Amino acid sequence: MNGGRETSTDREVSNANLLTDNPDLYEARFPDPRRLAGRWAEDCLRRHDAGQRVLDMGCGTGRDAAHLHGVGRAVTGADLSEAMLAYARTRYPGPEYVRADLHGFDLGQDAFDAVVCLDSSLLYCHTNDQLDGFLASCRQGLAPGGLLVAEMRNGAYFLGRTDLLDTPTVNGFTWQGTAYRSTTTLTVDRTAQLLRRTRVWTSDDGLPPVEQRSAWRLLFPQELRYVLAAHGFEVLELHDGPGPRTEPPWAEGELPGRTADADRLHVVARLSTSH
Repeated sequence: MNGGRETSTDREVSNANLLTDNPDLYEARFPDPRRLAGRWAEDCLRRHDAGQRVLDMGCGTGRDAAHLHGVGRAVTGADLSEAMLAYARTRYPGPEYVRADLHGFDLGQDAFDAVVCLDSSLLYCHTNDQLDGFLASCRQGLAPGGLLVAEMRNGAYFLGRTDLLDTPTVNGFTWQGTAYRSTTTLTVDRTAQLLRRTRVWTSDDGLPPVEQRSAWRLLFPQELRYVLAAHGFEVLELHDGPGPRTEPPWAEGELPGRTADADRLHVVARLSTSH
């Protein structure tokens, strides 16, 4: 420490992710007791007459996959994190859980009627090759006429806006008797078209602060329309809300909006029947 102020040299820098490595901690930090994300996804699937077989890509703790399973769908949850998958199998049984990389996966030809990709998971496709790999895998795995339902940050929001950038935001919560605090700073890497996140974790259990870094691809609405069309998808909905992480959040029966200006983006696209 330097005069009581923390510097970057006082921190441990980790390539791990405290939240994805500790699913209980993830759910404590991002609770969804009303299952808004799963209910919103089911509403999209129902409104567009999706079949029963659903792949939840980037399923995390499994709570959204379990909600879709609970309303009668045959759900496969896929994630790259073994810790998340182990937690999901125990905490949210019902769906089948498999390890898969969203940059490229093969879970069977025409094996699903819909692919759901929530909470900005799609934006971990940082490069065009990775995005092409994801959409090509969806095209292979979906039956003709299948749906892709995605929810993510909206790259267009950061055109001329800086209110979410460069200034640290602090969140605190308690888990298993330990008080945690996260200090998060977002910056835009315009060359790579990435929203970069630096998050410093501190806790009252005596451990040193840990700095973790991650990033999301900044996709713009018209860019997303273009790349989806290139992979044989017709965009049915593309809007900024309401959705599970908007303010105010989506409520049962609400229809999609018509603008794509706010900080979340919601997409429903249908695969061509002739793929």
